[in-house]
Order: sequence, then C-alpha cells, then structure tokens
Amino acid sequence: MTGTTTYALLAVPFLAFAALVAVAAGVVAARRRGTGRRRAGIVGGTVSAVAAGVVLLVMTGVFNNVIVGLGIVAYDDALISGARVGLFPVEDLAYSIGAVLLLPSCWVLLERPRDRSTSHRTVRGAGRGTGTVGTPTQPPRRPEETP
Repeated sequence: MTGTTTYALLAVPFLAFAALVAVAAGVVAARRRGTGRRRAGIVGGTVSAVAAGVVLLVMTGVFNNVIVGLGIVAYDDALISGARVGLFPVEDLAYSIGAVLLLPSCWVLLERPRDRSTSHRTVRGAGRGTGTVGTPTQPPRRPEETP
C-alpha cells in the first residue's frame, strides 16, 4: 500500500456500488408497489432486512475484535482514521454495511414479479385428481370415466 491509500478509501468503491444497487432496488420496489403489492409485505421485508443487518453488524464487531485480539489480523495505524470499535478500526465495518445494503437490494432486483392476472386454484393436500402441492387441481373422475 502507498502512504496515500487508507482503509477508508479502499472501502469507498464497495460502498458506492452497494448504494447504487440499493437505489436501483428502491426504484424497482416503488414501481412494483404501484402494481398492487400489499404494504404488509414491504414492511415485513424491511423489518427483516434491518434485523438481519443489525445481527450482521454485531457479529462483525464480535469476530473482528476476536481476530484482531488474537493477532490474526493487524492494521497499520498510519492507514486508519483512529476511531476504533473495541480493537478494530471503524473502517472495517464498511464491508458489513455494504453487505447490509447489497443483499436485500439484490433480493428485490432478482425477485420475479408475480403475475396476478392468472389465477389458478391450487391444492394443499394430496387426494384423487390432484398432483403435488401447489399444482392446479383437476376435477375428480367418477369410476365409470376412468380409463
């Protein structure tokens, strides 16, 4: 590394990419919301993403402190901002923050929109005239109609 490159500067492209993908996912989600999606699904997805993000950041803090404390990873003091969370520099959280932004955003972007115009009756259990769970039902046949 050169003297002008810092750990924070290395994280900028990753965070910028994650932010761009998050904005794109927000636009896609807003467009889909206009097509009749329920509000409860959006709120539930947001709460789930925030909860997973908090868990990821807490676990990152715990494990980063362990690996720095054991001497597995070391940081050059000249290349960090000086702010630390326990034993590790705060810049190291940038990658977890990027993952917190990127993973739910990719989920939104890669999700196939549901076509609500075609409605198929599906079955929940096995029975005569039905296939596996989730397949369209067939009307039951009388014994004399069976080939």
